[in-house]
Amino acid sequence: MTFPVEDIIPLIPQKPPFVMVSKLLDTDEASTRSSFLIDSANVFVKNGLFQEAGLMENIAQTAALRAGYIAQSENKPVAVGYIGAVSNFELFSLPKAGDEIMTEISTQNQIFDIAVLSGKVWLGDQLIAQCEMKVFSKNE
Repeated sequence: MTFPVEDIIPLIPQKPPFVMVSKLLDTDEASTRSSFLIDSANVFVKNGLFQEAGLMENIAQTAALRAGYIAQSENKPVAVGYIGAVSNFELFSLPKAGDEIMTEISTQNQIFDIAVLSGKVWLGDQLIAQCEMKVFSKNE
């Protein structure tokens, strides 16, 4: 696959309308970057703003995108992931419907089916949110 990957639906377990990533921009051993164009009809858009829960789900789905890309490259099924914990969440501003955000996750630790990652969400060159997250994955 070449980057960016625009057909991300086969790489994640989520399906529309609950998809919070648009493209896989790149991935390597340590990190993954995605982009997301926020639609005004998105379930997490309230009063024209993409809410905190949407930003957290976007970070989690970037992790799912990474896992799905790796699984597909190894000819394995895409696992379902669950957010186990979010810590140190910081919100600096909410993006608007129509904005395109870029999200970067870095895996801090991976133990069996539990990944500890840090996530950062950018709007242009402005950091708008960040957190640490534990994600549990389960093959169906």
